[in-house]
Amino acid sequence: MDLSQKRIAQIVLVSFLLAGCLLVLLPFLASILFAAVICITTWPIYAWLRRKLRQRDWLSALAMTLLLFLVILVPMIGLTAGLADGISSAIDTFGPAFERGLPAHPPDWLRTLPLAGDSIDAYWQKLAQSREEVMKLLRQFSEPARNFALQIGALFGQGLLQLTLVIFIAFFFYRDGAAIMRALRTGAQRLGGDLGTQMVDLAQNTVTGVMLGIVGTAFAQAVIALIGFLIAGVPGAVLLGAGTFFLSMVPIGPPLLWGGAAWWLYDQGDTGWAIFMVVWGVAVISSVDNFLKPILISRSASLPILLIALGVFGGALAFGFIGIFLGPTLLALGHVLLQRWTMKDELTERPALELPEP
Repeated sequence: MDLSQKRIAQIVLVSFLLAGCLLVLLPFLASILFAAVICITTWPIYAWLRRKLRQRDWLSALAMTLLLFLVILVPMIGLTAGLADGISSAIDTFGPAFERGLPAHPPDWLRTLPLAGDSIDAYWQKLAQSREEVMKLLRQFSEPARNFALQIGALFGQGLLQLTLVIFIAFFFYRDGAAIMRALRTGAQRLGGDLGTQMVDLAQNTVTGVMLGIVGTAFAQAVIALIGFLIAGVPGAVLLGAGTFFLSMVPIGPPLLWGGAAWWLYDQGDTGWAIFMVVWGVAVISSVDNFLKPILISRSASLPILLIALGVFGGALAFGFIGIFLGPTLLALGHVLLQRWTMKDELTERPALELPEP
């Protein structure tokens, strides 16, 4: 066997080995990637913990893992349990309403609306008199709504399992993070020279910027929503605030919660507080996403809103619950890397988010 044949055989063997490793890790690929994203974003906190714990890798990684469990998994468990109860209660509440049909007249606040009140009243009475037509219309909406609610519950349940695996993997990434980063830089240097190391630094900046933008905006919306729920006297305000945090990753997520709270307030006879909840949701909760997220993301990467939306939905379809976070991050990274590759001028250096020995 000459030298060229030997080299080809080595390449084939290595290719088969890499393919086998990929097949083994493929079911866990999304969890591994998301654990890496979390570790990169929270590395300064881990470095601080490690200094406080006298440079003990195992103990520092364990403390950081427990912190992630308390901050991420515990609220997720409560939210999933509350969501399951809420779906059951909603089905029990609205089921009899579908059977009864519409009342003879619309609410007074609808009938007294300027310009449109009389038209709404006339159309409402027409629907109420045609019970069969109303029941058919309600059934058309009830079944898709029930299926959508059950799918949301299943997504959150799947998210619990995925996040548990992510936190478990993150322990090892924290413990060996500095060594892993050194290996990545060495490999990037050998493959692409200075360009390879610049891409690694760019990836760190992009991941951190996108995660801070998404999570920071979600946290701000959750806090503002919690304040609104408490002011309006909505029960389970803390749970609804936690739900706003997770659903804020989805463009239409928060309105599902504050809209549901407004409907509950109206159903209880608190029309004024229901109107307040709608105004608070539209003018305050939803508006945060329009100015805070671009500001946070633009600090490290300029990501179009379209890519964020596509990343959320596509990530959820591809990876499940954690794809809500992972999808926009991957698209942002690809977007920025593509911009850098297609630049005519040489890559300009950017300050990198260092992962030093903590």
